[in-house]
Amino acid sequence: MQTTVETDFGAETDVAAPHEIMAAAIAHGLLDGQWVEVGANLPVPRAGALLAHLTHGPNMTVMIAMTKAYLRDEPVIDEFEFITDVRAMRWAEAYYQHDQLLNNQRHRANGVFFCGGLQIDAYGNSNLIGIGDDYRKLRFRGPGAIGTCNATVQVGTWHLVTMSHDPRTLVERVDYVSALGYGRGERDLRESLGLQNPGPTSILTPLCIFDFDENTRRARLKSRHAGVEVDEIVQRTGFEFAIPDSVPITDGPTRAELTLLRTRIDAGGALR
Repeated sequence: MQTTVETDFGAETDVAAPHEIMAAAIAHGLLDGQWVEVGANLPVPRAGALLAHLTHGPNMTVMIAMTKAYLRDEPVIDEFEFITDVRAMRWAEAYYQHDQLLNNQRHRANGVFFCGGLQIDAYGNSNLIGIGDDYRKLRFRGPGAIGTCNATVQVGTWHLVTMSHDPRTLVERVDYVSALGYGRGERDLRESLGLQNPGPTSILTPLCIFDFDENTRRARLKSRHAGVEVDEIVQRTGFEFAIPDSVPITDGPTRAELTLLRTRIDAGGALR
């Protein structure tokens, strides 16, 4: 689950942790000029967005705690637990109210969003509502949709992210849908509902990255992180997925990227 990367941190710390690999994969997929939203309490997408901003995205719009910020000159970018944390104001170029974000056309067309879930299923549907057959007596209650149902519709690109890779999280079918992916794989489902983007691009986990088959809309294995075998991914996933003949290794952080992660973006070590 770890990959060795040459760094200046010494023998005990020169290994990229799984969440650092995820952050690097996110950064590598982002483009300069995109509008990237970092949701509440999502340290991996936050780190990935900031890594892209500091390395190759000077013109990215990075939204942290509802604040549009330019952070390339910030020595250490503190992490906040809550999206409404007003301490982020010291970085602000602009501060947006919720309705302003919804009406911002540049944000909607060029936006990237990262969606979590208590459960994520084989067709990219996410559940943040709760676990259990009876919604009136849930075994576990989640935070609710908390904006993911509209955020995943109103951006151009979105990804699913989970900090855990196990059969309870990655399931064949979610108990409830708070963010719609590809339903049950129905052809042209999202278009028939008038949704402006084609659906989730990927599922990022501590073990691997899934994308989605263009025809079936079902998850398939895109890459595995260094040190992770395909058999382990199969055993720890609660749904069946397509496996290509050759599974590439996820492109993890370079030496320079790992240095940025550990000294400026994640100085507190949340990803480790």
